[in-house]
Amino acid sequence: MGVQGLASLIDRNQKIYRDLKFRRRRLVIDGLNFLYLLYFDSGLDLIRGGEYAAFEELVERFIKALKDCSISPFMVLDGGSDVTHKKDETVRLRVVQRIEKANRAAEESKQEKILPQLAKHVFNQTLARLGVPTAVCYGEADQEIAALAKEWECPVLSNDSDFYIFDLPGGLLPISHFQWQAVQGTGSQSYIPCKIYRSSSFCIAFEIKPQLLPAFAVLAGNDYAKLERMESSISWTQFAQTVNGAQPHHLEGLLCWMRGFGKPEEAFEAALGLMGKLNKERRAEVREYLTQGMEEYRLRSSSLKRFFIHGVAPPFPPVKETPTCPVPDWALLPLTQARLTADILDLLLLHSAHLSCPVDLKDKPSANQTSRPIRQVIYWLLLGGEEVQVLESDRDGLELKSFSVKPAASGVARTLQLQSLDQVEPSVGLQVLLETLGVSEDSLGELQPHLRLLVAATCYWLQRAEPPPDQTLLKALLLGVSHGAALRQRAASEKQIYKQKLDPDVSHAFNQWQGCLKHSIHLNQLLGRPLLEPTVARCYEGSLVHRLVHMMRTDQKLKTFLKSAPSTMTEYHSMLAVTRQFQSTLPRPARHKPDVRDLKVTLKELFDLYEEEEVGSAVRAHEDLCLDDLLSVKTRYRAKERSSRCDSLMLTRKQECRSWDML
Repeated sequence: MGVQGLASLIDRNQKIYRDLKFRRRRLVIDGLNFLYLLYFDSGLDLIRGGEYAAFEELVERFIKALKDCSISPFMVLDGGSDVTHKKDETVRLRVVQRIEKANRAAEESKQEKILPQLAKHVFNQTLARLGVPTAVCYGEADQEIAALAKEWECPVLSNDSDFYIFDLPGGLLPISHFQWQAVQGTGSQSYIPCKIYRSSSFCIAFEIKPQLLPAFAVLAGNDYAKLERMESSISWTQFAQTVNGAQPHHLEGLLCWMRGFGKPEEAFEAALGLMGKLNKERRAEVREYLTQGMEEYRLRSSSLKRFFIHGVAPPFPPVKETPTCPVPDWALLPLTQARLTADILDLLLLHSAHLSCPVDLKDKPSANQTSRPIRQVIYWLLLGGEEVQVLESDRDGLELKSFSVKPAASGVARTLQLQSLDQVEPSVGLQVLLETLGVSEDSLGELQPHLRLLVAATCYWLQRAEPPPDQTLLKALLLGVSHGAALRQRAASEKQIYKQKLDPDVSHAFNQWQGCLKHSIHLNQLLGRPLLEPTVARCYEGSLVHRLVHMMRTDQKLKTFLKSAPSTMTEYHSMLAVTRQFQSTLPRPARHKPDVRDLKVTLKELFDLYEEEEVGSAVRAHEDLCLDDLLSVKTRYRAKERSSRCDSLMLTRKQECRSWDML
């Protein structure tokens, strides 16, 4: 957001910056701005749904670099949308651009800057695990970030050009000049080389008074005040000097024009005179619009200082449209702590939901349709009735449209009230969650706690996705969960890069799955986390899962690709046994299939009987006997070989242990 073109103008005038060895200070970080830049500049895959483990590692390295330099980070993130609707047009235009980029990325297998659906969740989980103080604002975070930094007299880390305008005693550290990957010095003298910006240096360089900076931002056309909406035909370049015949920057022209003014009001009156003939009413309207735009840069006392020091949530600001705050008191602290998704603020205050736009072809339906029934239960819990309508902003082809969706719930969910939702018994919350996902508690009982919500969301996806996912997609997904860490390490050591062209059908299926997991997590949060929240960075690795699908569909043998410990195979088979009962599209062989309990008993016997390095072969033998062929070996010879094997699993293992390099 911010003033378009301002950052590039300052970068062309490097004398405004000062070199700085940054260490042993507080640092207030513009969290959302940093998140986007960190992911987009990382070189990670952007078209296959995210490389979350690698992104998690990147966040860890950043925080470590700060701590090595005794820098204390305070992460502040945006919350709900602007309730005044002043930025609606700007936001809408950017979403439409994102939809077009997502389609282009899918058509051309081109890396476009589309943030993966669960990247924010990975970011928040990683910060929480590392103990980084983090706050989510109730609205846009810019003013809160600037106010906190001003009171603490510390810098802000951001690339948002609005921070070039705020009066920040500690200055601004632009992310693009913050060399955190090149820490210098040792021990207590370690520092991060960077550049610092101060508004006073800007004013000296362009010879304008500091009090005119907010007026400059408004006249330049920040996100709140677009002069083209005010019928302006001012060409600011006419006021700039031409250097060596080059066309001057329009912001330089505006700054040259503003040098003669002492107060913002004087500049506004002069600007109105340049806008042509305006009637009295229109003139007053534009003047009011300009004045309101300046208010965005007027700093009040920080509402987050007390939260960071004492852990107390800020009071919710009054909402003009409603006499009382619709956000319950119990939700304020978990919202500020990022333990509840900030999406619920838009639902409560605006009855609207802005849905993700993953990489997908325009002729495919929105992947968000699959998870809509989960969202409808969330809407019911928050808004409490079918008479309410929620407007979901989602794509239809290449268009951004609003769809009216009714809250819906069944069973015990219909009896729950928002004001007392924090007091719901865990067993009741679990019942609501599992009823929504269409999974029984018994079916998840044999899984490890950290896998239950993940598997429940996967079972829901198998039942709801269109077209129904085939067994290859399911197996690739679960193998990515169970074997992901080992395969990532191997790929890193061998410097493997997956360059296969994007398969839009595979991408669409996994987009649906991510949406199901995302909204299942949100529902779980709202119900007080009756199931352990999975570590999202371990749930999905786009390049890996797409590669596994490609290998299985082209009959490439996985035995030389997948190498893992017995525990990962146990995890994989446990998840597969639960999910297969929900995949009605798969043909079921006539022979007996043991349930997950039988599988666990057999595996335990294998662990007891054989040495660890030999268990992989036994697992494979058991799989060949009792489960569908993971490696898609379909020849008659292999089928005949299986049917003639000895009933003794021990003998089978002895026959094969020297010839298989198994899973």
